[in-house]
Amino acid sequence: MTATTSDLATRAGKLPRWAPWAMLAGSVAVAWFLLVLLAQPTPVSVVLLGGIIFVVVNWAAYRSVEGQRVAKDRLATSIVTGAFIIAMVPLVSLVWSVLERGSRLFSWEFLTTDMTGIFGDMTEGGALHAIVGTLWVTGLAALISIPLGIFTAIYLVEYGRGKLARAITILVDVMTGIPSIVAGLFAFALFAILLGPAYRSALMGAVALAVLMTPVVVRSVEEMLRLVPNELREASYALGVPKWMTIIKVVLRTAIAGITTGVMIAIARVIGETAPLLLTVGIIATVNNDPLEGRMATLPVFAYRQFSQGGVGIDRAWATALTLIIIVMLLNLGARLVSRYFSPKGER
Repeated sequence: MTATTSDLATRAGKLPRWAPWAMLAGSVAVAWFLLVLLAQPTPVSVVLLGGIIFVVVNWAAYRSVEGQRVAKDRLATSIVTGAFIIAMVPLVSLVWSVLERGSRLFSWEFLTTDMTGIFGDMTEGGALHAIVGTLWVTGLAALISIPLGIFTAIYLVEYGRGKLARAITILVDVMTGIPSIVAGLFAFALFAILLGPAYRSALMGAVALAVLMTPVVVRSVEEMLRLVPNELREASYALGVPKWMTIIKVVLRTAIAGITTGVMIAIARVIGETAPLLLTVGIIATVNNDPLEGRMATLPVFAYRQFSQGGVGIDRAWATALTLIIIVMLLNLGARLVSRYFSPKGER
């Protein structure tokens, strides 16, 4: 009789390629059978118990056939893959819940109308005023924090030495852990002193978000600038290029992809903040295009208010959450296009 390929692979001290999949299917079946005997099985419990059984069986099988070294590699691979799957479960669940519940009221009308004249459980009305307010507040916050964060990171990496640089580093570390409500209280107190306690505007909310956004920009940009090889700087200096021009043309261009990613992480960090905007911007039912005067609705605050009202407001809150996720996705797509266009040709 002619030996099959699988038999030859096993005799040669190697398991066939389908072995892990067979062990995984068998582990899930055994887990389901055990849970049927002991308790009522659920998909989550079957997957968790099956995964534990698979890790043990997979390690034992490879150790007995291919040796301890390969078994350790398979064990580490199984653990890392399992950790990745566990980490993806809440993310996929969140996205699915937002898509399922947010799609009930999400429509073009929802994106192009505000809440003027909408009361009770009326299904009309949309989030246009909140979208406009979010773009104003987040845009102003980015306009404040991105240049400040980039210049601070450049100083720390290229120029900073001594006590001042260490003090700035400590201050940035402390600001990274500031609760969002503290940033809102700071902006409220600042504008209350300057313009009175009744003042509300998008600029006020932007200052609060900039306090949260700036340290994230500083930290991410600083790490990206430190990754630029010193050989590139030295080559530029050898050609007679001044330091400021080297930073602009060489250092920043080399790190532009990482800088753009860090900036987008900072924007995503603040675009969904609710507590500081409740104190500084408030909520209204109509569109306000004046960023320097008057209350202004934002998507996080609008979702919070709608959810607290109950009824159809809950569906409207989920649709608002879906809108916020779409905006973040569009911003990330734009950031990737920018980094792809401006990064050096060798990194595209």
